[in-house]
Parts: sequence; C-alpha cells; structure tokens
Amino acid sequence: MITRRLFLGAASLAALSGCTTISSRETSNAEPIKPRARVMPAAYGPVLDEPFPIEAVPAGVVPERFWRQRVDNPFRNEKPGTLIVDPGTFYLHLVEEGGTAMRYGIGVGRQGFSWSGDAVVQYKRKWPRWKAPDDMVARNPSLIPYSVANGGMDPGPLNPLGARALYLFQNGEDTLYRIHGNPEANSIGKAVSSGCIRLLNQDIIDLHGRVKNRAKVVVVPAGMPATVA
Repeated sequence: MITRRLFLGAASLAALSGCTTISSRETSNAEPIKPRARVMPAAYGPVLDEPFPIEAVPAGVVPERFWRQRVDNPFRNEKPGTLIVDPGTFYLHLVEEGGTAMRYGIGVGRQGFSWSGDAVVQYKRKWPRWKAPDDMVARNPSLIPYSVANGGMDPGPLNPLGARALYLFQNGEDTLYRIHGNPEANSIGKAVSSGCIRLLNQDIIDLHGRVKNRAKVVVVPAGMPATVA
C-alpha cells in the first residue's frame, strides 16, 4: 500500500538527457539507467475527511490514460455541464466552458452496457444506500437483506455504490442507471460482471462536486465485450 509519505515525496518520471557525450570506454561497464516508476498523483491519495476513510489508489493498477485529467473537449455540440458516458472507450467526460472537458476513467458493468440514450441527473447522493433490484434478488437470494423491501445496504466502504452516486432518469422515470464510486481500482478501464458505471472513489467525489442536479447525460451505445474482468 502506498503511504502518504510516499505520495508526497515520490518524484515523477525522470527524463534522460541526450545532450551529454560520453566516451565508449567510460560507458562499457555502466549499468543502464532505468526511469523511475510513475506514482499516482496526489489527488489519488488517501481521503481522511469523509465519514468513512478512503484508501489511496495503489500505483501500477490504473493505467495513466484513465487518470482524471482535463482534455480538449471532443463533444463540441454539447453544452457545458453535460456528462458524456462512453462505455466502449471506458471514459466519462464532463463538458466545460472554454473548449475543455474533465475526463475520468471508468469501469463498466453489464448494466452499464445495457442502456444508452439521453437522461438527466435526477439527484445525487453522498455515501448512498444500495438497494438490490428485485430481479437481482430473484437471481441471488443471498441479497434479500439488501432488497428494496428491506431498506438496502448501509453506506460504507463495502457498499457497491461507493462514496457518491448519480441517479439517472429519463422522462421522469428511473433508468436504474447509476454513475457511482467503488474501491476496486483494478476495475477501471475494464468490463466487469456487475454494476453500471464505476469510478474511483476519489474521482466520483470530484465529479459529484462539479455536476449539477438536472444535468444532461448522454450515454453512447456500446456492445458488451465477449470477456469481462
């Protein structure tokens, strides 16, 4: 596990200079210099000011292309504040003013591939309760304690919705589509067996703070991959 000290003290990847000329005699016995391994940015360190502590994201688990970053907006026809979920690329974009977008890496469950179209963020929750849908309970009776009738699962680090959740509605009806947090860093950038759209808990906290209620959401159609993580 990466400690806070390592997060604060680790250097970024070293760039090797090609400007210095060294004679072959001096380098004949030299060990090749290897660049230092990248560490996760400080934004993915431990979060200790939440009702439940969130562990740091380990280095080497989430590919760098799925780290949260501001990019040129690839969806110029959408207004600022719009969320674009693209399960096929494992990216979620939040369109910003000025031609940029905040991009997040996501993991996508079977439910995340099963629905597409336009929706709105009807409401959002911090440390939400998870209520297993009736059809899921019918397939897996062990989930009965977490059913809608029984009030669902208490918030916490093991709750499938993580630290935050956005609830998507279409024409006033619940789509049962959720954008939510999760503690499983190795699911980011992958198709997984269950759930909707997963973000790292650090990322869903950031997204939750930026998205407004009633924000437009566009979910791009994508087929379920043949294999899942």
